[in-house]
Amino acid sequence: MLNQHEAPISHAMKEYAGDGALAFHTPGHKQGLGAHRLLRELITEEGLRQEVSLMEELDDLHEPEGCIKAAEALAAELWGAEDTMFIINGTTGAIHAMLLGTLSPGDEVLIPRNAHRSIIGGVIMAGAVPVYVQPEVDARLGIAMGLSLSAVQSAIAAHPGARALVAVYPTYYGYGCDLRAIAEAVHGAGMLLLVDEAHGAHLRFSDELPLQAIELGADVAAQSTHKLLGSMTQTSMLHVGSHRVDRSRLRQAAGLLQSTSPNQLLLASLDIARLQMAEEGRARMAEAVRLSHLLRSEVNKISGLYSPGLESCRSGADSGAACLDYTKVTVNLAGLAVDGPEAELILRHQYKIQCELSDASNLLFIISMADNEAVIARLLAALKDLAAGHLRTENAGNTENTENANGCRGAMGDMPAPRQRISPREAFFADYKAIALERAVGAVSAETVAFYPPGVPLLCPGEEITAELVDYIRRYQAMGMRLSGPADGRLEDIRVIK
Repeated sequence: MLNQHEAPISHAMKEYAGDGALAFHTPGHKQGLGAHRLLRELITEEGLRQEVSLMEELDDLHEPEGCIKAAEALAAELWGAEDTMFIINGTTGAIHAMLLGTLSPGDEVLIPRNAHRSIIGGVIMAGAVPVYVQPEVDARLGIAMGLSLSAVQSAIAAHPGARALVAVYPTYYGYGCDLRAIAEAVHGAGMLLLVDEAHGAHLRFSDELPLQAIELGADVAAQSTHKLLGSMTQTSMLHVGSHRVDRSRLRQAAGLLQSTSPNQLLLASLDIARLQMAEEGRARMAEAVRLSHLLRSEVNKISGLYSPGLESCRSGADSGAACLDYTKVTVNLAGLAVDGPEAELILRHQYKIQCELSDASNLLFIISMADNEAVIARLLAALKDLAAGHLRTENAGNTENTENANGCRGAMGDMPAPRQRISPREAFFADYKAIALERAVGAVSAETVAFYPPGVPLLCPGEEITAELVDYIRRYQAMGMRLSGPADGRLEDIRVIK
């Protein structure tokens, strides 16, 4: 057993800052001596003194032998992994490393269609060929869930030579598939199970929440430590769960994708977040789960609103929604005469409350270890006012109809995947031209189109643009949802293959 009450990276940083060595090295602010007043206000004087890297005490992220190696070992032990790597360019970077470190050019890889755009980026880097698998869609909420076992088995039967399956577990909205059954099917076919677990770093610390991916058979899992735990934004961990993968190749891939001058403050925040969870993680997560139950229960007493719980799940291996992370509280607005983006703006500007995301018919609120009853009460008061002022008079309280006034449903869960004409990598490197979106029907896209959040691609490089897709995009834009991916942020023009 390692000493989980230590923070090796933070200790090493303090040791160097306190040594008194005269700095003739980077960074240019020289431990805060040359920092602008605004930077000193942003970061404490002590933080600036410790904001150095690559000194002998501070180790090397790419070839860790000292404090970083010790911190990663502590994290691996706490999360139950065989190995853990610290990532300082987000879970996007972790996913890119996971795919580049396990796939080779030409490999087929099974991917759920509701995968984050970072997975498509990793496929492009690796030169792999995506085979898309349709997730389940909850018709009531209009959101995509996880993969069913039968969908995975069908994909394996159709593509027995595929190298891996990439699973999203849990989804942005907190739903999890029966990952254990899927792991058995994937491994039985000689494939790897790679998991985008960006929203699951906290699962390890509560018996009321679903098990984390590596406990269910994942070979590699990428987690956003910053999303629900206490590290700084842009910090993540890549956990290895089995000997089926080459760890040295994974580290080599991470080394290709990460800065050779990593910010020590980011690394220390990962180390300290691990320390915090080791010391008080279970108590803090128990409170977060309790507050989540309270919020969900009270929302369901408000006319016009609905917050799904376990009743929205379906047990069994063939369910794409076999479990739920309670700390993700979805509020469905189908009973109101207001759509998600408009409701988000009302809450933000009238009530000073910011949700995690909005889609056509839902708002998503994340309850973390930082919350308490006072903030839950404030949120509930705002939701009561919102509902009272926008209740549908023709179907007050009716949550069976999830279509809003703009004719849109859910979170892009109901849009069929376009036909893939060439691989994403071929499309990425191909010559392209920009044409008006409405004139691009039948052309092959050279770029990714997604609404962010949640960052799920509607169109990937190499896919055919359809009239249905164009109409879909325009309707969601009219609601105020923000596009991510295309060079033209308004998507008046789209890049297509020449």
